Amino acid sequence: MTQKPTPKTKLKLEKQLEASPPSPPERGLGGEAPEPHREPITARLTADKSLWHRHLKGFSAEMRRQPTPAENLLWQALRNRQLANVKFRRQHAISHFIVDFISTDHHLIIEVDGSVHLEASQTEYDAGRTHELQALGYRVLRFTNEQVLQHLPAVLRQIQQEFSQSI
Repeated sequence: MTQKPTPKTKLKLEKQLEASPPSPPERGLGGEAPEPHREPITARLTADKSLWHRHLKGFSAEMRRQPTPAENLLWQALRNRQLANVKFRRQHAISHFIVDFISTDHHLIIEVDGSVHLEASQTEYDAGRTHELQALGYRVLRFTNEQVLQHLPAVLRQIQQEFSQSI
């Protein structure tokens, strides 16, 4: 059974707390070590919030669960900052589009196109989409499934070359 502190005990405890040195400024309130310095994230939300919740969130999640073989191969090479220590996201919503891969730090979008993108109507749609994404400040790289599946090292070199143009 614990006793209730007396006023004299409370005063003694308060004096002890006042006498203890303050935490160094680089420590948090609880004395924990600081997190490593990170640049503020400015581009986390790149789509309209209501549109994201109504339509894009479920669709992008489904596309992440069901990648094409080419998308999966490229993702395995890009994920976890494996390419030039650059962070990529996959099936990410920008405006009312979902892009295959994006580096928000470098404003670089990577699209992997299957054979459907060779059809005239799809080619026209892709051109308009690219134009809108460029108007938002992004650069868009497009690769065919065959390029990714057959020539992955060349694709990765081309992506890496784009990083130097974004600085």
